[in-house]
Amino acid sequence: MKPSKTRLNQHEKEIVEAFDGDELVLHDPTPALLARFAEAAENTVRKDRRINIRLSDHDLAGIQRKAAEQGIPYQSLISGLIHQFVEGQLATRMDR
Repeated sequence: MKPSKTRLNQHEKEIVEAFDGDELVLHDPTPALLARFAEAAENTVRKDRRINIRLSDHDLAGIQRKAAEQGIPYQSLISGLIHQFVEGQLATRMDR
């Protein structure tokens, strides 16, 4: 495994050493475990809330134009931008 600059705790170091030493044994997941993973994934990406926002005509036209350039609905672009901001992947002017 390639050395990382990330600091690992003792448990994580043991996992890396076991991986590097081919000591890990992989098992096929049970159907129940697969179902839990599928439910967790679905709950992660489910869009179950609606909001209403007011935008200027200029901003909406710009968003629609950018979305069309990317070949996606403008609502998806707005949702993606909000998600990136919430996850800290989109900087604001105050962050710079």
